Amino acid sequence: MASSLLHPPAHLAPSVALRLSQQAPYLLRTTPSAISPYSISSLWSSAESPELWTTYENLMLSCLRTGDEQSAHTCLERLTERFGAENERLMALRGLFQEAIAKDDDALKKVLKEYENILVKDPANMPVSKRRIALLRSLNRTSEAITALNKFLDASPTDAEAWSELADLYVTNGMFPQAIFALEEVLLVTPNAWNIHARLGEVLYMAASSETGTDKHLPESMRRFCRSIELCDDYLRGYYGLKLTTSKLLTTLSQSQVSRQSKGDTGLPPPDIKDIERLNELATAKLSEIVRRNTSGEAGWEGYEKPEIIAAQELLNRDAAPITR
Repeated sequence: MASSLLHPPAHLAPSVALRLSQQAPYLLRTTPSAISPYSISSLWSSAESPELWTTYENLMLSCLRTGDEQSAHTCLERLTERFGAENERLMALRGLFQEAIAKDDDALKKVLKEYENILVKDPANMPVSKRRIALLRSLNRTSEAITALNKFLDASPTDAEAWSELADLYVTNGMFPQAIFALEEVLLVTPNAWNIHARLGEVLYMAASSETGTDKHLPESMRRFCRSIELCDDYLRGYYGLKLTTSKLLTTLSQSQVSRQSKGDTGLPPPDIKDIERLNELATAKLSEIVRRNTSGEAGWEGYEKPEIIAAQELLNRDAAPITR
């Protein structure tokens, strides 16, 4: 059984999801179609395991990504036979299947109505609540999705995934203060998530690039990127953001301007120009190393996405251009 099927399919590369989907007919033939721990037949049938049902769920999701609706439906039927149609997780998966095979917005609206009918009967059905919010967003009903997410978080305030989704919706609408607050809530739940520190740094950078807020947000953006690479010392996105923020600070702020900045909401002292210069040099050196070793195919440096490497190289070239002229 493919080990990739034991990991969330949303994090699988498209090529891996395609390969799993192509293997679906074979996997469905060679895995048990149903296991009942209470039947006499279970004495000589294959032992049930959590991995079996995780495999069915992830295989279903991979098949939906690649358009293999028949295999996905088979997986859904086997899960439903084992856990029952009233299982909350199965309700959400069934709705996801209906979304995937929907031909137009009218069909999606019917699925949305089914979600709402389920929630009228059981407002605490969290999986269906999340699917409803995702569907609202896909239908471009952003304000309704934001309202639904806030209501969801009133009932489940420690759901980091929901806070992160809310932050993304706020960013989409240019509501940077609200997005910053939502990402800070994510970090209360997952304080060592280096990718969230970097994402918060990105949102702070966007807020600094808006009409107001540069003095307040740009140094804090730099600190967030520093924290992300402190937690993961080869995180390209963190070094990329650190390079961006320090370069902007060095070109837009003089020493006197930096020294006059207030401590702001963080209570931290303003950054020193010399410290910013050293951080800029660090980010430049690390980005150069990552790009060089990845492009040369060195072992242990293959895990970066190609678009990230291209973006890092372009950033380095942009910084070097004024020096070479």
